[in-house]
Amino acid sequence: MSQPVQPPNQPQQPYGGQPVEGNPYAGQPGQPAPAAPTGNPYGQQPPAPAGNPFGGQQPGQGAPFGGGAPFTPAPPARNNVLLGVLVALGAALVAGILYGVIAGSIEREVGYAAVGVGFLVGFAASKVGGSNPAVIAASAVFSIGAVYLGQLVGISMVLSDLAQIPFSEVIGDHFDTVTEAWSQEADFMTYLFLGLAAVAAVGGAKKAG
Repeated sequence: MSQPVQPPNQPQQPYGGQPVEGNPYAGQPGQPAPAAPTGNPYGQQPPAPAGNPFGGQQPGQGAPFGGGAPFTPAPPARNNVLLGVLVALGAALVAGILYGVIAGSIEREVGYAAVGVGFLVGFAASKVGGSNPAVIAASAVFSIGAVYLGQLVGISMVLSDLAQIPFSEVIGDHFDTVTEAWSQEADFMTYLFLGLAAVAAVGGAKKAG
């Protein structure tokens, strides 16, 4: 038995009026059909929330991990005159004692040691206090005092060995004898070493500056 033939040009239902079942894009009767999704999965995302600190930044506007000029640390301060003078005094005391121990051990003075004392004092002072003229002048004066102190220490060590008495007793109880012995033994080389120390202090300060 043959089936009835459908009449030609039968009117079709519009896209929005198709049955809902089986068509995920079909709209309800009387409502426009929703737009089909495009290939961009992020096209319809909402804007970034207001609390996002990086949502509205533009390139080069002070981003925390890039852009903008790098931070330049401030240079260390090296113009503290008072601290530089104090460093020169401390270095002179230490270097003078070491110079005296060397001179007393070998029972003679060494010109290179006097130059080393002055250079050390001037270099250390200028490293802290900068190239201030007051720091350089203090370094030269303290270097002369350091070499003079070393000469006294050296003479005290020699007298201690000759008199067979402790070094501390020579310095504490017979210091006038030590200075008198220095005056008697002082010659051209003694004063030359004092001058070399001052010149080396100026050179050390300029080297550090």
